[in-house]
Amino acid sequence: MADNVAMAAPYVAEFVGTYMLVLTVGCNVLTGSPVWAVTSIACTLMAMIYALANVSGAHLNPAVSLAVGIVENDWKKTGFYILSQLSGGILAGLSYSIALGETFNLAPTSGSLWYQAGLAEFIYTFMLCFVVLNVACSKDAGNQYFGLAIGFVVIAGGYGAGHISGGCFNPAVALGIDVSSAMIGFGWSIAYIIFEFLGAAAAAGLYWCVRQHERDESEVKLPAIFLSEFIGTFMLVLTVGLNVLGGSKAPVWSIACALMCMIYALGSVSGAHFNPAVTACVMMTNRKTDFKACGVRVAAQLTGGIVAGFTYCLMEGGRTFPLAPGKGFTIWQAAFAEVIFTFLLCYVVCTVATVNENKLTQYFGLAIGSCVTAGGYAIGAVSGGSLNPAVSFGISLVHCVNGGGILNAIWYSLFEIVGGAIAAGLFIFTHSTDSSFKQDLKDNKV
Repeated sequence: MADNVAMAAPYVAEFVGTYMLVLTVGCNVLTGSPVWAVTSIACTLMAMIYALANVSGAHLNPAVSLAVGIVENDWKKTGFYILSQLSGGILAGLSYSIALGETFNLAPTSGSLWYQAGLAEFIYTFMLCFVVLNVACSKDAGNQYFGLAIGFVVIAGGYGAGHISGGCFNPAVALGIDVSSAMIGFGWSIAYIIFEFLGAAAAAGLYWCVRQHERDESEVKLPAIFLSEFIGTFMLVLTVGLNVLGGSKAPVWSIACALMCMIYALGSVSGAHFNPAVTACVMMTNRKTDFKACGVRVAAQLTGGIVAGFTYCLMEGGRTFPLAPGKGFTIWQAAFAEVIFTFLLCYVVCTVATVNENKLTQYFGLAIGSCVTAGGYAIGAVSGGSLNPAVSFGISLVHCVNGGGILNAIWYSLFEIVGGAIAAGLFIFTHSTDSSFKQDLKDNKV
């Protein structure tokens, strides 16, 4: 009897966790706050991951199970997990529709085309699965931030792309919604599931690429660093653009979570700078990297930002927006804002992630991501709160298709590099007593 319970426990855990997740989605859509609905869903996912991870791994998503199945090659478990999750999603959909006496249909939002919704589901399902693999299946497994990193991908994607596809990123969510609303239309779940499974497969493939060093038991190579910085910057800039163009209710929160999640996923691969100003700041301290690696990082970041700009342009039907000071503010006021809060971001990166005495083992991603929350709300109305040359160039270059220019991107990038330089100088001054810094001094590295 005990053996049967032990065998069934993981599948029951996946059923229960997915049921709670899909039920939370339905209740929020039908009765929840337009501001906090996405956060509510993300917190349910995070809580159930922490509650059930030691029982089943807490996938709670057939796309995640597929990605893990590809990496671990355990197809029997994957199949039973997917069946448990889909069953939980369907029952949850029926539960909220019966309990609340109403339902809603699954489909691209008004004004969005099928391929735009498909891209939204593909990209953010990819992000979700990619984060899961990196924080829960790599050598970083065993950390305590895994639930936060995975759950808050929903905040990045829900606020960012929810206005295009509804923001499922989970075949169990898609099928649960579609089955519960079958009387008013059924079928979009099939298309959504295809895009979500494609995102999962892409996540597994790119996970192997960025973590090749773990299989070889070797050092991280430059191609992996390039790919890591490209992916992280791409997801950051894409989330920026979608939040702005979609009129998000919580844009800064969503962007900060995108940065935090990707830092947790890729910090051990490339350092997870995702920002040329951060890379320049680290280079100016002459620690933890070299000029060649810095060049690779910056190239990847700028490329990722530009590709992301054209991606959100495609997803938004050709719409773009300019990089410019806010209404009523001058370029010099924007300069002050960008310098000060890029300084904050770069200084925090150096202090929490590169020194021994203050190095955070669990909260580094939260600390760095929170700088975006601080700066975005504090000076977003003044300068737009870019704080990142990759963001600045990604926004400006794609806006050229609608008659914009890149002059402001050049100015903003200069301001941001100045902020990084100030951070480097102050970091050297305030942390010269750190043990690792003393060793660098002894080795003539500073």
